[in-house]
Amino acid sequence: MSNFISAGCSFTFGHELSDDFESRYPSKKSWAYQLYSNGSFSDYICCAKGGIGNSAIARNVFQKINEVDNIDCVSVMWTFISRYDWAMPPHKILDEQRWASITPWETDDREEEAYKALESNLIQQQLHKERQENFNKAGVRPFANSLYRYAANDYHETFLSLKSIIWLQNILEKRKIPYFFTLADNTLFFDNMVHRKDNDKLMHNLYSELDLNKWFFFGERCMGFNQWSLLNDYKRGTTHPLDDAHDDAVKLMLPSFIKIIGEKNVWLDKKDNQ
Repeated sequence: MSNFISAGCSFTFGHELSDDFESRYPSKKSWAYQLYSNGSFSDYICCAKGGIGNSAIARNVFQKINEVDNIDCVSVMWTFISRYDWAMPPHKILDEQRWASITPWETDDREEEAYKALESNLIQQQLHKERQENFNKAGVRPFANSLYRYAANDYHETFLSLKSIIWLQNILEKRKIPYFFTLADNTLFFDNMVHRKDNDKLMHNLYSELDLNKWFFFGERCMGFNQWSLLNDYKRGTTHPLDDAHDDAVKLMLPSFIKIIGEKNVWLDKKDNQ
């Protein structure tokens, strides 16, 4: 048995793709599932979830690799750095989950913007409404309002994301689990690496810890999947690129994926292996 673990946010889960039915099950049209299907892996295990931040992504992978044996690949698409994760007090746990992921859309300031962005997709709008209702019941909303109005900033967000990525990278390397990293959003690298790496010792040292040989970037400017799909005018749903973007992204990823994960796990020509 050879397990393939995918992790990330809605861009990995496959929200709004043609086989996405109410966002309840991982899509088989997603870039991650297509990478899996190009290999000799036996099982696809998706721990991606819409709306979560990078610390949640790292935590989900850590939990999964402690539950599953025979892992031949962990594939992660890191998300927007502006998302925070908050450990809930025991009396306020949401849907039996200790952790809550908070985005700018959880604030009063951007509530109208969120509903407007989702107005063409009733399923996504309903899921967002349910999420907001749960957050209100648990008291997350006031915390989110204060966080984004007075405390959140991209420097701190970059630090938190890098810390999570390096933590997971080191665990995977310690356990000798092959991994493949990429990005949904490029803020972590393009905006912050270019403008801060050489001017801030902490950031410089953190970026130096990353093994960039295990990463795939969309283009020379370290673009993420979202920016690349926008730049190339791929069709979109409310907030996500659709099937064609995922199909073409896999074509770009596959050479790097083969190099990083190893040819023994990837069928170079699937027809010859059927």
